[in-house]
Amino acid sequence: MNYREAIRWIIDRAGYEKGFVANPFIGDDVAALGLRRTAALLDGLGNPERSYPIVHIAGTKGKGSVSATVEALIRSAGKRTGLYVTPHLHTFRERIQIDAQPVDEAEFAALADALEPVDQAVRKTRPEIGEPTAFEVATAMALLAFARAEVDAAVVEVGMGGRLDATNVVTPAVSAITSISLDHTAILGSTLPEIAVEKGGIIKPARPVVVGPQKPEALATLERIAAERDALLLRWDVDWRAGSDECGARLDGPWGDWRNVELALAGPHQIENAGTALMAAWQLDPSILADEERARAALASVRWPGRFERIGTAPDIYVDGAHNADSIARLVETLAPRIQRPPIVILGISRDKDLEGMLAELASLQPRLIATASHNPRAADPARIIEAAASQGMAAEDGGDVDAALARARAEAAPDDLIVVTGSLYAVAEAREALGLAETPTYERALLYT
Repeated sequence: MNYREAIRWIIDRAGYEKGFVANPFIGDDVAALGLRRTAALLDGLGNPERSYPIVHIAGTKGKGSVSATVEALIRSAGKRTGLYVTPHLHTFRERIQIDAQPVDEAEFAALADALEPVDQAVRKTRPEIGEPTAFEVATAMALLAFARAEVDAAVVEVGMGGRLDATNVVTPAVSAITSISLDHTAILGSTLPEIAVEKGGIIKPARPVVVGPQKPEALATLERIAAERDALLLRWDVDWRAGSDECGARLDGPWGDWRNVELALAGPHQIENAGTALMAAWQLDPSILADEERARAALASVRWPGRFERIGTAPDIYVDGAHNADSIARLVETLAPRIQRPPIVILGISRDKDLEGMLAELASLQPRLIATASHNPRAADPARIIEAAASQGMAAEDGGDVDAALARARAEAAPDDLIVVTGSLYAVAEAREALGLAETPTYERALLYT
């Protein structure tokens, strides 16, 4: 296969009904077949995931930031790294990174070539477990890529949930679970304890798990699971601490009491994420944090595009992939000290999200609201956003697609205004592309958006 063929080979399997994400209506027994399919693919490849230590990261919000930070810390210690994250912004290759760089098109195609006969064999010899899905295939490709690159360690982010996620076939050196809140409730459950059971599914027997700040009911669930599995649970504000300092962050743990730490990722929540990442890196290998100056430099240089990222000035333009009420609340908290008057908020969400909860969090900013829709087929109609905003006493206007909405906001904003694009990573990606910061290959967009 060439790269285009490899992308098509994967995306042809995608779609809700085909299991790109878990189907909430098929039950655990059927959903669990995904783990068996992923394990079968890896068996056929010779279990590449066993050739390097893994940090496995779950959570509702912050798991991507923690994944990027753990990777940066490991790499700063002179180690070769693998990073598997989802979703991507502009190209599928972003999901599989070696030393913070997406695999190139030739390597991606070679990975697909290596997996294709294994996939055929699994489907032929084990028809009872079904056809491997797009996410399961991509997960196997990533784990194979890391073995081929002879990484010293890999950071693997959960796609959704944890317990039944395809990545949960790995046996990590350490797991980490970031803040848990309500999201994907049709699939993961409608209460925090239910969702915590899904996230806590990555806790492995006798393996340490780092737990970021949690609400009491979620923490109690994680503590119970860890105790049942004899896993060392390392809690925020007990085994390590993270908070604001006079000129930055204070990160206190077994690595030392580091004060005035500069973080590249903005917002109070990113201080908590940095502490989670430090504790995970320490549990993986304390030598990673032996050089404080080196580790501080890594924390100050982490890049995680699309997460409170400034992409324009005069007026300032930020993009943030916040996609539920809790993450919008964190965005509002981060924006507050940066605004002099109500900001312009371009909001584009997916249909299955808690729009009313997101709008309730945005209301405190008294924003000028522009409703938009990305080109992704899951995007909500701007008319729905306008109607929901009106019901909460907020005015909103239809901005058309993201490109048009951003152009309108920029044309009408004063140089000292602030514009933020939020609601989904799909909208964020299109905003970055509108300003020339990246480009999605036409054939990838056509395949992903059909």
